[in-house]
Amino acid sequence: MLSLTITLIQPDLRWEDKKSNFELLSKKIEGIREKTEVVILPEMFSTGFSMQPEKFAEKMDGDSIEWMKKMAASKKIILTGSLIIEENGKYFNRLIWMLPDGNYGYYNKRHLFAFGKEDQYYSAGKKRLIASAKGWKINLQVCYDLRFPLWARQSQDISKTDETATQLEYDLLIYVANWPAKRNTAWKSLLQARAIENQCYVVGVNRVGEDGNKIYHSGDSMIIDPLGEILYHKENAEDVFTYTLQKQLLDDVREKFPFWKDADPFQIY
Repeated sequence: MLSLTITLIQPDLRWEDKKSNFELLSKKIEGIREKTEVVILPEMFSTGFSMQPEKFAEKMDGDSIEWMKKMAASKKIILTGSLIIEENGKYFNRLIWMLPDGNYGYYNKRHLFAFGKEDQYYSAGKKRLIASAKGWKINLQVCYDLRFPLWARQSQDISKTDETATQLEYDLLIYVANWPAKRNTAWKSLLQARAIENQCYVVGVNRVGEDGNKIYHSGDSMIIDPLGEILYHKENAEDVFTYTLQKQLLDDVREKFPFWKDADPFQIY
């Protein structure tokens, strides 16, 4: 069974300052000494959680995408995090899954944070992205999506039920975020819940520090195993942390505790 090594970067982002954030994150990525395969950055990693897309949005051939291509190629990693993207006159909070060869996939955040007026500036995505790496299937989501369990729920083809199968839709669920400290109990609790109910690894990557709206972020980035056990947690400080996920543990949990077979079928529209 193949393992997957991931690196979480929890930075103190510079508010609406792309150049400074590229410099900050470049140093952190270049400073990774362990061999790693996927590097995860927070939501809107080049600007912070900005509601000025008309000022900071880029096309898919903009500076931020080019920076991601350069970093992924130089470190031979998959690099992921979200950016402000403009397309066909609309703005998206778009997560990019950048491969070392410059190819990429993307996911537009579905659940826009109306409490922070995100829905007034950005357009919602309509479909999920299940990426892959070394045979791992990876569900990629953004911040506020965490509060909506159906959007992350494992699905299976009930017309092809196999009593011996332990394969589900995905193995790892990643959330990139700018989640405020004053609601960090929800962040930590829901990350564990998503792992338990979907019998998968869950990774949440958040920022630290105060943003331009005087909102403080405690980080609380986490790695959680398929039983809900916390494997890593860091609060109130910048951090770069590398960890190897074990596929054998995932398969053992699903085989020993096949709760997924009792799940209700559903459809998302």
